Amino acid sequence: MIRMEAAMFLALSLIAMTYFFAGRKNTKLHRTFSVLLIVMLIHLIFDAATVYTVNHMDIIPQLVNDILHKIFIGTMILCVYLFYEYIATLVEGEAGIHRKFSLFSIAYLVFAESWVMLLPVRYKITSDGNYSAGIHIIVCYVSLAVYITLCVGMFIRYWKDIDKKKKTAIGTALVIEITTSFIQALNPTWLISGMGMFLMTLAFYLTLENPEILRSELTEQKMSMLYLKSQVNPHFLYNTLDTIRIQAQLGGDKTVSDMLMRLTDFFRLSVKVDRQMVPLDDELDLSEAYVELMCCRYPEIKCSFDIDPELGGVLVPNFILQPIVENSFIHGLKNKSYRGEIKIIAKRSETNPGFMEIQVVDSGGGFDSQTKENLDEMLLKYNKQKPKLEGNSIGVLNVQKRIKLLLGRESGLRYTENRTGGVTAHLLLKINEKECIK
Repeated sequence: MIRMEAAMFLALSLIAMTYFFAGRKNTKLHRTFSVLLIVMLIHLIFDAATVYTVNHMDIIPQLVNDILHKIFIGTMILCVYLFYEYIATLVEGEAGIHRKFSLFSIAYLVFAESWVMLLPVRYKITSDGNYSAGIHIIVCYVSLAVYITLCVGMFIRYWKDIDKKKKTAIGTALVIEITTSFIQALNPTWLISGMGMFLMTLAFYLTLENPEILRSELTEQKMSMLYLKSQVNPHFLYNTLDTIRIQAQLGGDKTVSDMLMRLTDFFRLSVKVDRQMVPLDDELDLSEAYVELMCCRYPEIKCSFDIDPELGGVLVPNFILQPIVENSFIHGLKNKSYRGEIKIIAKRSETNPGFMEIQVVDSGGGFDSQTKENLDEMLLKYNKQKPKLEGNSIGVLNVQKRIKLLLGRESGLRYTENRTGGVTAHLLLKINEKECIK
């Protein structure tokens, strides 16, 4: 038995090393899986230790056996809780909901761990091998039943909202754990205690957490963005426009010269596709160039910026703001004969510490009910749709996908309707203080 625990420990250690050195983004899902890997490794160590000590009770003091078994059972319950946290976080992100039993799951964890540490340990000696028994094992199985029930309940309730790949991974993991737990309950010597949880961890790693999957998704997103920007040759355009601008300036036409300068700036900034993340100031420079050009085209549109200067160095996904601003011009104010106002606001979020919010506010005609419903549905279930290369919502969907991929599921884009008319686009972006450019 100890050999099997050692084999699982070595396999999980290799997985953990690959995972931790892959440079994943610091999202809630990543943090949960990281903690799960560490706790699982600790659990396997105590699993192997208790297998040895319980079968050598003639030479191992009972106090040592009791302490090792309490830690072994405690880490098992913690692992099951972390599996619930991981699955619940996945479902939350897929369905766009907030779970109802978060406080209960934490309170129960504290209760179960306390009882495991306080209750006495009993042992059963059999011809097939010795193992721990008694009330603390009952607490362990009850804990397993509680968290598995919570997982299954969320899984069934939001079945239709979960991506097919994630649905398969969650379903497979739950079946594995339920099956191995049932077999072990029939006879504790038939299977290793950590077998089910090891297989669950392996299932999630291979299907959802493998670094190669993240790299392929990032490549897909970057290729989509490159395709969008390569529909014209921006290098050729901005070099040519700059030449025309100089000629206009020499000819004394300052208005045309200024417009060409802003258009040149726009194309020069828009070709920075070699970086996934850029300072907010760069993203605002691109949007400002675009705004000035559009305001020249539609002189009855007033535009303003209200930017917290402390946020200028915060890294944000490249090319996420201009498509949103463009929608406000082209779609938001179209029904108002291109008259009205557009405000771009960037500030720290008041309701989400550690995040900033960029708002693009227009005074346009707003949404009709069907358009708003379709847009909300698309943004909520962004991960079930491939990056769009054509259509009216091309910018919105690709912006949502890249924000979620690069900053985590807590970040994202949403739209609200203004009481005075028009709509507001809200981009909630996680701030990584360590990566900010000073």
